[in-house]
Amino acid sequence: MREGPTTVFGGTGFLGRAIVRELVEAGRPVRIAARRPQLPDWLEPGDRVEALACDVRDEAQVAAALAGSDAAINAIGLYVERPRAGLTFEAIHVEGAARLARLAREAGVARFVHVSGIGASTASPSAYVRARGAGEHAVVDALPKAILLRPSVLFGPDDAFLSALVRLARLPVVPLFGRGETRLQPVHVDDVARAAVRLSGPRPLERRLFELGGPERLTYRRILEQVLAHLACRRPLLPVPFCLWRLAALLLAPLPSPPLTRDQVILMQQDTLVGEDVGTFAELGIVPRTLHDSLPACLGTAAHR
Repeated sequence: MREGPTTVFGGTGFLGRAIVRELVEAGRPVRIAARRPQLPDWLEPGDRVEALACDVRDEAQVAAALAGSDAAINAIGLYVERPRAGLTFEAIHVEGAARLARLAREAGVARFVHVSGIGASTASPSAYVRARGAGEHAVVDALPKAILLRPSVLFGPDDAFLSALVRLARLPVVPLFGRGETRLQPVHVDDVARAAVRLSGPRPLERRLFELGGPERLTYRRILEQVLAHLACRRPLLPVPFCLWRLAALLLAPLPSPPLTRDQVILMQQDTLVGEDVGTFAELGIVPRTLHDSLPACLGTAAHR
């Protein structure tokens, strides 16, 4: 029987692109489903990849993207709402996720991986995190055998996380969130992509919840210090109270693409660490790479003084 494709929803995003590459390298057929679909420029003859226009809010388009699929991975991410365009956390992370899971069940898709995030909870003060938590519940309600994948803060070449820190490094004084003591487990995007591909394979594990973090638990201050050292920058670090960050996010909110949001400030007030009694990289046979060793490939070797 001919192998059906693995449909990657959000396959043109930061994590989605990495998942598509991992699938291709594993020799599996891939269907990229995105609002603005495009094929990767690194494809070679013989790679079995197709791209399909799909808005997660559109029932017919989602059904078409799932038709004939052996597996599906939901890697759609919305980090800043645009209500006028109908792009809200509720529409994408809750209603959209529920629609994907329900239609995957109806289409007989054998394996479904839903990407969420560490800390997802309906009790969070963050609208983004609450939607992620509600989305998980909606997915499991529609498809009880779905696998929930919660990565920590993602980094990699051309990412949002390290790129923001590089911009901060250009300032004469680098501001910290609070005293910079929030702990994170930054995880390389390719390691998470590899995990998603293995979990969507023909022999998935019985566990249904995985949390993926890098091998180090680092404070935000320490991460900044590593980036500054890599860039050969010497900058003083200035603690800034969270109340001032919340005020800054409020003032920036009217911008079309604000560089800081209220949800981001809330997230930086709590640790983002892998929890207890969850699946991890170890169960998948993956050794995640460290942030320190990855900086040359992610940021280059040029010094910025």
